[in-house]
Amino acid sequence: QVQLVESGGGLAQAGGSLRLSCAASGRTLSRYTMGWFRQVTGKEREFVAAIRWTGDNTLHADSVKGRFAISKDNAKTTVYLQMNSLKPEDTAVYFCVAGLAAQTISIRPDYWGRGTQVTVSS
Repeated sequence: QVQLVESGGGLAQAGGSLRLSCAASGRTLSRYTMGWFRQVTGKEREFVAAIRWTGDNTLHADSVKGRFAISKDNAKTTVYLQMNSLKPEDTAVYFCVAGLAAQTISIRPDYWGRGTQVTVSS
């Protein structure tokens, strides 16, 4: 029902920036809350940020507040994650996610993209 394709990952140095993109598609896409998770190898997946197609409200995890910013382009049905002041601990696979229940998007999304690797060197 929802397809998510991430892009923009790669290698960055500490203090650098990257912008991730998530191209979303689906007949009922407007019903979903969108977001980003990340997963360090061997650890559980961690919520990063969320946004809705309607309105301007966003939610960011404490670990990325002030450094990362989620945004969207409704016309392109694309969600972005601007990552600034990157730290080595930001190294992870970043997943675009979608969920019908906005109140649980940070816990258990319904759809996941394939992920894109972000590596931050010291």
